[in-house]
Amino acid sequence: MTSLHPTANGPPRSAAALVAPIAADLAEVERVFAGQIASPRPHVARLIAHLDHYRGKRLRPTLLLLTARACGDVTPAHHILGAVVEMIHTATLVHDDVLDEAALRRHSPTLNARWGNCSSILLGDMLFSHAFHLASTVGDTLACEIIGASTNRVCEGELHQVSESGNLELTEEQYFEIIDGKTAELTSCCCRLGAQYAGADDETIEQLSGYGRCLGVAFQIADDVLDLTGREDATGKTLGTDLAQGKLTLPLIHALERLAPEQAGRLRHLLNDPATPRESLLPYLRETNALGYARQRAEEFAQRARDALCCLPATEARSILATLTDWTIRREK
Repeated sequence: MTSLHPTANGPPRSAAALVAPIAADLAEVERVFAGQIASPRPHVARLIAHLDHYRGKRLRPTLLLLTARACGDVTPAHHILGAVVEMIHTATLVHDDVLDEAALRRHSPTLNARWGNCSSILLGDMLFSHAFHLASTVGDTLACEIIGASTNRVCEGELHQVSESGNLELTEEQYFEIIDGKTAELTSCCCRLGAQYAGADDETIEQLSGYGRCLGVAFQIADDVLDLTGREDATGKTLGTDLAQGKLTLPLIHALERLAPEQAGRLRHLLNDPATPRESLLPYLRETNALGYARQRAEEFAQRARDALCCLPATEARSILATLTDWTIRREK
């Protein structure tokens, strides 16, 4: 993770300080992850080694472990499930890069740019397969049920977004339906699993699932702002992929709704051209305060996430979960 900004709870803390209470547990998640996907075949091993460039923040296992710690104790089941959600998330990134024809991920060539789409798709499939096999080892079927339902929603969200590609009449409501599935569902699942396997009561599990969902929505809005305004040398990944594929995001939806008809028509003309540079859109975004509006909506969801933590006792884990909401909307990569 990158450094985190200050919150109302006190001065900023480094990423290392924030995850210090679960550092040993994250290390165990990494051990499980690496041991599960290791391969003796040289080509497969090279592809697996390249996955390090896809795995920076470890946000999803971090959420799972922190919610577990906030509700009680971290158990071996949490280490397994932390590896599972990281495998699923990594698989979605691998597949996303193929769909987006992205060339860069964390300052390195994507798998598809280096080894082609076939190897990338099969590696993503392998990660999904390993994830469900590993989830089945926790001793009951509940984890597989929860994760299966969530991955179904993630895939449905991605399909929904693809089906709306090129739709310049996409509404804000439709946008939120898409990101609720493709991004927020998995962060919600992580928090649900953390609480469930820490023995939390049903109300707490639902509250923390809601925390994860709101955090995921805020995260995706921030990501969409970065896709329009970020620097590739800072983010380390290919930007503007949504724009190139005609996928409307919140800032552009807001701008199209607020512009006068003639200006909206000019913006639609730009959006219909996959070669349009991001910089050409900035005057329209500035005129309608579209970026400010998107950041405001991200803050609203971050606040909803913070509010959902009221079900927890005042502990260090709860404080870190609250701080993560601030980092989510102010990150630069």
